[in-house]
Amino acid sequence: MEHLDPSLVDWSRAQFALTALYHWIFVPLTLGLTFIVAIMESIYVKTGDEWWKNTTKFWMGLLAINFAIGLATGIIMEFEFGTNWSNYSWIVGDIFGAPLAIEGLMAFFMESTFFAIMFFGWEKVSKRAHLLSTWLVAVGSNLSALWILVANGWMQHPVGMHFNPDTARNEMTDFWAILFNPNAYSKFLHTISGGYVLAALFVIAISSWYLLKKRNIQFARRSIMVAASFGLIVSLFNVTTGDDSARQVAQHQPVKLAAMEGLYDGKPGAEIVAFGILNPNKKINDTQDPFLFKLAIPYGLSVLSYHKLDAYVPGLKQLVYGDKEKQIMSAQGKMDRGTKAVTALTNYKKAKASKDKLAQAAALKAFDADSAYLGYGYLKAPEEVIPPVATTFYAFHTMVIFGSWFILLFMIILYLTMTNELHTKRWALWAGVLSLPMGYAAQEAGWITAEVGRQPWAIQDMLPVGMATSNISSGSVMITFWMFAVLFTALLIAEVSIMTTQIKIGPKEAKHV
Repeated sequence: MEHLDPSLVDWSRAQFALTALYHWIFVPLTLGLTFIVAIMESIYVKTGDEWWKNTTKFWMGLLAINFAIGLATGIIMEFEFGTNWSNYSWIVGDIFGAPLAIEGLMAFFMESTFFAIMFFGWEKVSKRAHLLSTWLVAVGSNLSALWILVANGWMQHPVGMHFNPDTARNEMTDFWAILFNPNAYSKFLHTISGGYVLAALFVIAISSWYLLKKRNIQFARRSIMVAASFGLIVSLFNVTTGDDSARQVAQHQPVKLAAMEGLYDGKPGAEIVAFGILNPNKKINDTQDPFLFKLAIPYGLSVLSYHKLDAYVPGLKQLVYGDKEKQIMSAQGKMDRGTKAVTALTNYKKAKASKDKLAQAAALKAFDADSAYLGYGYLKAPEEVIPPVATTFYAFHTMVIFGSWFILLFMIILYLTMTNELHTKRWALWAGVLSLPMGYAAQEAGWITAEVGRQPWAIQDMLPVGMATSNISSGSVMITFWMFAVLFTALLIAEVSIMTTQIKIGPKEAKHV
């Protein structure tokens, strides 16, 4: 650790964050829009109505633009595991590489193959064959997300593996434990349902713009009906998956939960903050109020975390300094045991090199006793386990507040559409248009909560971010950071420009048949 270049860690984190945030502009729209397109095409095949065919083709065209540009950012992000995070890839490659390989072999090729049929095969295959390809694209894109989120879920809660002291690598022992990791499937369901919500907002926003311009009226109404119905269902499902995700965080990442709620001092029957402004001068060991202002729901955090009104929720103070009464080990205690594990691992390697069997056995026994705390042995101070509280808190509450608004929006839009009043309510149409950027903000805020709230860990409790980087110069990472920033911004501008052009052109109109 003494030779670690802090600027290398910071620039490596910044570059990966940049790539991930840009990539996530494109991915959730693909996840949701594929299903909306498949639903619309199903209506076309069922009814034979050319309106639905042209409606499907229009949204499919926008999907193709988004898919292509999202693919480019995703490939770059996966390469960064080898270029900037080679120590991470070495230590966990046996585990992390498996779901990514399956994603590439199974989901990606399935998705890409049927995407070509879906986009170019309208007049070349039968209606039912084309519809099948469209549904398989939707399934394939979500399978891609499954395997990526299985890998990410393992980073949040590592299971199904064993650390090999001979190779200094974590090796997979139970593939099914990794696949069915509760953190992984809750994250998967919450992530894809969030993508579905964004796709519904996307369709509603564009369709509302058409209604504001008094053009493509029938197309817009039909699109809004599908999107609002779909959006209301998936947004309610998103609430249930969010509840499950919160319980997983409470069980396996309590420091993240405390940061999400700005909870410095734990207590039973903990309240949940609906809205608040943090005190920027608050320190973990002082007596200042954590909030300058807040609106809170009594007992809400205890119910969210453990489904009990009086459940005890530890705060940052207890999680850092410990609480004997609640049997919470201090971060310093974990660091002491982690240091013992690091020392034992070093002694094991020395004994192995000198072929001292007895010393090897003794060192290995000592290592096994404290191996669960190995990652803590590389921390310098107990307070390092605290993530950036303000960033985590505001990101989490941005996601929740916007998510709550989307449920109300879908209800309003759906009601006004069913009563044939939507086109007369300009405020509702503008609400539909302006909610789209909120959808993107909520998506990014969700990932910021998940990843910033996990700091300082690359793998929860096992591998600090600082130990995961590659042995390269910070200057090279800095240069590629700005190169990627320019490239990704250009790609985003290109997507918005192409989509705007297509939206202005509008869908092809057709008569009923």
